Amino acid sequence: MKCLHVLTPVKDSIDFTLETIEAIMQSEVTVPFTYTVYNDFSTEENTRRLEEASRRYGFRLINLSDVTSHPSPNYLLVLQMAQQEALAADAGMLIVESDVVVKKDTLQSLFNGAAERGDCAIAAAVTVDETGAINYPYLHAKGNEGKIYPEKKHCSFCCSLLTPKFLQTYDFHQLDPAKNWYDVTISHEALKKGFRNYLFANLPVWHRPHGSRPWKQLKYKNPLKYYWLKFTKGLDKI
Repeated sequence: MKCLHVLTPVKDSIDFTLETIEAIMQSEVTVPFTYTVYNDFSTEENTRRLEEASRRYGFRLINLSDVTSHPSPNYLLVLQMAQQEALAADAGMLIVESDVVVKKDTLQSLFNGAAERGDCAIAAAVTVDETGAINYPYLHAKGNEGKIYPEKKHCSFCCSLLTPKFLQTYDFHQLDPAKNWYDVTISHEALKKGFRNYLFANLPVWHRPHGSRPWKQLKYKNPLKYYWLKFTKGLDKI
């Protein structure tokens, strides 16, 4: 693993996203890294703001409207494009979602942690709220603060590094295009292939759950409406 390819998929939620971008670009990283934001059909105004941020911070912005006519979400396409580039560069593929704020040492520490573990497929940073308490989707990690350990369930892609060694073994074109999100599937595939997925509970990142997809807040505020939307409109397929 020679370098890092950091990526953030985003659709609107622009204020949260700009915080994500700023934190990544201010990271203290010694390994070479590139940062790409995949704009998944945000509004014209938010696309303009992303383009301004790209010029200001110097990251690469890919407007998926220039690549596909498929409606959002296009997470599968993002994963496929990013995997191809990561493999070509022998890079770790580090996904940081647009509702996450990393610390200055998060990127380098995940790179180091993954590189030190030959059986690592996914190295995931634990998520916390604004008070520093572990939150969704890693509530099951409470009590393991400060530890690094193999995750027997699945790793969320809130802030996760996928190693090139694993990426070489599983082509993301095999993923089911009928789904919307793939962290569960990819985590399980890694375990099937004999890898381990590690949760770094010593590397907390601030996570605003579903900040990038506000409608999912209904899961907690109005679960009946959430599940009605999920099943009648085919949303949020995992």
